[in-house]
Amino acid sequence: MLKRLSVRNYVLIDSLETEFPEGLIIITGQTGAGKSILLGALSLLLGAKADASMIGEAADNCVVEGEFAVGRDDMVLKTLLEENDVEWDDGNLTVRRVVNPTGRSRSFVNDSPVQVQLLAAMSSRLVDIHSQHQTLLLSDRRFQLSVLDQYARDKDLLDTYRDDFRTFNSLSRELEELDASIARLRSEYDYDKARLRKLEEARLKENELESLELEQKQLANAEEIKEGLCTAETLLGTVRTGGEEVSVPALLRDVSRHLEKVSGYVPAVSSLAERLDSCRIELDDILSELSDINSATEVSAGRLEEVEDRLSLIYSLLRAFSCRDENELIALRDSLAESVSGAESCEERRSALRARVEAASEKLVRSASALTDIRKSVSGKLSEAITATVRSMELPDAEFRIDVNPAGMTADGADTVSYSFSSTGKNPADISRCASGGEMSRIMLALKSVMSGFADMPVMIFDEIDTGVSGSVADRMGTVICGMGSRMQVFAITHLPQVAAKGSAHYLVTKTVSGGRTVSEIKRISGRERVLEIARMLSGSRLTDAAVANAESLLSSGQ
Repeated sequence: MLKRLSVRNYVLIDSLETEFPEGLIIITGQTGAGKSILLGALSLLLGAKADASMIGEAADNCVVEGEFAVGRDDMVLKTLLEENDVEWDDGNLTVRRVVNPTGRSRSFVNDSPVQVQLLAAMSSRLVDIHSQHQTLLLSDRRFQLSVLDQYARDKDLLDTYRDDFRTFNSLSRELEELDASIARLRSEYDYDKARLRKLEEARLKENELESLELEQKQLANAEEIKEGLCTAETLLGTVRTGGEEVSVPALLRDVSRHLEKVSGYVPAVSSLAERLDSCRIELDDILSELSDINSATEVSAGRLEEVEDRLSLIYSLLRAFSCRDENELIALRDSLAESVSGAESCEERRSALRARVEAASEKLVRSASALTDIRKSVSGKLSEAITATVRSMELPDAEFRIDVNPAGMTADGADTVSYSFSSTGKNPADISRCASGGEMSRIMLALKSVMSGFADMPVMIFDEIDTGVSGSVADRMGTVICGMGSRMQVFAITHLPQVAAKGSAHYLVTKTVSGGRTVSEIKRISGRERVLEIARMLSGSRLTDAAVANAESLLSSGQ
């Protein structure tokens, strides 16, 4: 579960520090209040791409930190941390991401610096952000198959199959390559050996020619290059103003500071200041690279002679062997070496390899068959569970079916899975062709609900999954989400009062203007505040006695 979230200087959030309980957590707020910004901060924490635009106005950096509690027996997450030299701490994880003004970020887990790739790898074990657009996954064959595999708890069988699949493919490719090699061994031995010796004596390297040509050009013009670099570095580094020399980056920094002072009065100036900062940073980088290149540039007549001799040798070999570049010469050398080694040993290897491929194929077929059997054995049970949950959301005649069909061998097995649906219970068809948007939302919610009962699910965040539904349907969807909250931590970002009234905890996101700046805030509400928020969701900005009474009724029935 997500125990605590801290955000500083992220877009419109100046400072946010909040703790979250277990169960179903409701998040509401008017459109544009900043709910999506909150999700963005959480996504940043889980490895999303960072850039300088995330940093709040007039801030040096932004910091997002989350404290998670995960199962002590989560071996996947534990192994990930151990491989990256991060302390496990019995499943207590503090994840922090810091973004600086250049857009670069630093990441930490339990105060140990880590690569952002680790955060991305951990994310699926920590949080599942489910938006209304995720219903598109219902038509994705791999997603359909992965859900069935999670329900079947066939991870060991699937891992065994994938090992067998990789082994078979590797051996098959090796046999194909060996067959091709034997077919190429047709040239005369003495002729090939003489050509091979000449190429081996040259000691060729990949992509050497381009490097040598560039070095020759630089050495031949080293003095001119040196002079140009020194002049450029001097001109970019300083400028004369007011009778004295001033650093160009420092001058740009001063200009930017003056623009920032007036940006509160002339908003358009703010973007100019940001552009000047970008120019200054880019200029610093250019000066640094110019200095490095200048330092590395040398004038050496001896080295120039060596390079030209080497180029002459390679050019002569290219003409002699009719090759376009040294990489073709290297490929020819390797081919000749293989020819000279003889075909006898290759024939022996091919016979043994064929036997291994046949054995691997038989083992792969057995693994695929075992995987198919368990998938078929549970597909009906999963279909029934999802059907029952969908029917509870005012689709009483709905029918959801999972079919397991044979397919060619892939990394996921020898099966393809299809989801079929019918709102009337008659003639179920492929879900991508027959389900409406509202039905797809209910099906995905049903699937997630069923999965929460059998899979080791991370924190679930529903981002307005109830879009497109209302009334009693929304109430039923809220009941399903509430049921998930009894088994795990669930966040529901919603505009529907029927759903908002179901939560055990309610947080309100607001946007305020202070000192000419717009900021977003989040706070936990209860009692009268919660009644008024749900009344607002019912009636809009103008609260009525009827709306307040209705809100109290919803809260009373939702608890």
